[in-house]
Amino acid sequence: MDAVLESIPAYLTGFRVTLYLTVVSGALSLVLGTVLAAFRVSPLRSLRTIAAALVEAGRNTPLTLVFVFFVFILPGMGIVLPLGTLPAVIALTVYTSAFVCEAVRSGINAVGVGQAEAARAIGLGTVSTLWLVVLPQALRSVVPPLINVLIALTKNTSVAAGFAVVELTATGRGLARDYPADVVAVLLGVALFYLLITIPAGAVAGWVERRVVFTR
Repeated sequence: MDAVLESIPAYLTGFRVTLYLTVVSGALSLVLGTVLAAFRVSPLRSLRTIAAALVEAGRNTPLTLVFVFFVFILPGMGIVLPLGTLPAVIALTVYTSAFVCEAVRSGINAVGVGQAEAARAIGLGTVSTLWLVVLPQALRSVVPPLINVLIALTKNTSVAAGFAVVELTATGRGLARDYPADVVAVLLGVALFYLLITIPAGAVAGWVERRVVFTR
């Protein structure tokens, strides 16, 4: 336990990096995933095909390989990203947006067809109907699963530890080397800091889910 208390500054440094990766990648994933979901329900076949290909590739590719692509393969193609958190943010965003897309698409499909027909009846076009009528209703119903995706994103940030990003997992690995006699306590400390993100997020998901059920 003394090792954990002495290492709190190191834990906090790693926690800040993990929180940064979660918040930034989560926000970007929500935007990109929503756009992909809109493409997947688009009347244009080309947009549906492109979005479906991107989503299937993202969902079925291991996150580690996504990191390898942005950290090692892109530089070989002449596209060099700055070392640090930027490649991690991009890799996590690309990977997570595929799951966000599917969650949002399920919400869009759950909105009654009559909503879109009523919107078109008052003169709204396809894009306006989607963004002003369908999406607001869809997003309200998929907030809980979206938060679950973001919780998974929080845990997925640990993959960045293998690519020169000193977040919580990398911090715990370093502390385990420094305190070999207290490895269990050190790793429990890492788990505790992850829980500081995931437990409040889960509580928010439960609260939103109850509110959605109540409004229905």
